[in-house]
Amino acid sequence: MLSFWEQKNFLHYDLIVVGAGFTGLSAAIHFKKKHKKAKVLVVDRGVFPSGASTKNAGFACFGSLTEILDDFWTMTPDEVLHLVEKRYAGLKQIRKEFGDQALRYQHRNGYELIGAEQLDALEQLSDINHLLRKLFSKEVFSLVKDPQKFGFSDTVKAVVKNRFEGELDPGAYLNALWTKASSLGVRILTGLSVVEVDHEEGRVLAEKKDKKEALEFFGERVAICTNAFTQKLWPSSPLEPGRGLILLSKPIDGGIPWKGAFHLDRGYVYFREVEGRLLLGGARNKDFEKEKTTDFGVNPVIKEHLNRLAQEVIFPGRPVEWEMEWTGIMAFGAKKSPIIQQIGKKTAVAVRLGGMGVAIGWQVGKEVSELLSDL
Repeated sequence: MLSFWEQKNFLHYDLIVVGAGFTGLSAAIHFKKKHKKAKVLVVDRGVFPSGASTKNAGFACFGSLTEILDDFWTMTPDEVLHLVEKRYAGLKQIRKEFGDQALRYQHRNGYELIGAEQLDALEQLSDINHLLRKLFSKEVFSLVKDPQKFGFSDTVKAVVKNRFEGELDPGAYLNALWTKASSLGVRILTGLSVVEVDHEEGRVLAEKKDKKEALEFFGERVAICTNAFTQKLWPSSPLEPGRGLILLSKPIDGGIPWKGAFHLDRGYVYFREVEGRLLLGGARNKDFEKEKTTDFGVNPVIKEHLNRLAQEVIFPGRPVEWEMEWTGIMAFGAKKSPIIQQIGKKTAVAVRLGGMGVAIGWQVGKEVSELLSDL
């Protein structure tokens, strides 16, 4: 039961954003910057973003060598180049907007482990560098002269370095977004699950977590930025959820002899050092079908695969004990490019980040805010 004052002040907005992750907050911030007097509301079912924004590994990356080569099976060279450009430009934008200190950004380079079955990829390294020179004006990928220095197992035949990649703290990034949104007067409500959006009228129906009370909000414009959880609000969405598991070890005895953002297996597996611990995640390609889910459970097949990589490849002969594990839910589809489009008179979507929300979420949010400004 709402009071007169609550109905008058808290239910009507110029823009309602569903989803309080990197993309949703970016959409709200950019809209508010352009329309300073606008009333903007962001709602999310969780206290923290529900998908992957603060559950990812914190890689400021745009694609490893074998991942980019893999993209050529489904994309043209121009499409691949445009995708890399979008990702790298997004990383530069958030660093410029918030600063490396606020993001806890560290430029420690990216690396990819190459096994015997992937050595053919090295023959195309110079071709990929030539393609990417249009964007970077410098060589992106290079072979590490002494790959044994990392201490990996002898199954790692080569290591490829990417001089343009780094790492950040996803929680620090979210804090920076919260601070920016708050300073602009954006209102953020958490613990509200949006169950229905009227794309034509801008009516947003939300339930409290206990489902004992429903609230009806009304927006002149609505942005749906719920990524993998969009199906309920846009039933015809061409999205496929993809769960990602992350393991965090206890401090590694004897320390970790390397720094940087590491990839292997066409980018499906990734690891880095975090405060003397091993953060290791990914490998959804080992059980694609079961990982097409919005359930935050842990797949034992994937956990065992990651554990084996830690014990046999990353730290061969050294014990690794896990302290934490969690999963995040991403969204994929037939193409890797994000979907930014109008789906009703008052509604637009910004979804399908393809596991690259850190890199492109800020720009995708900006683009959907511009689309909504024109409605």
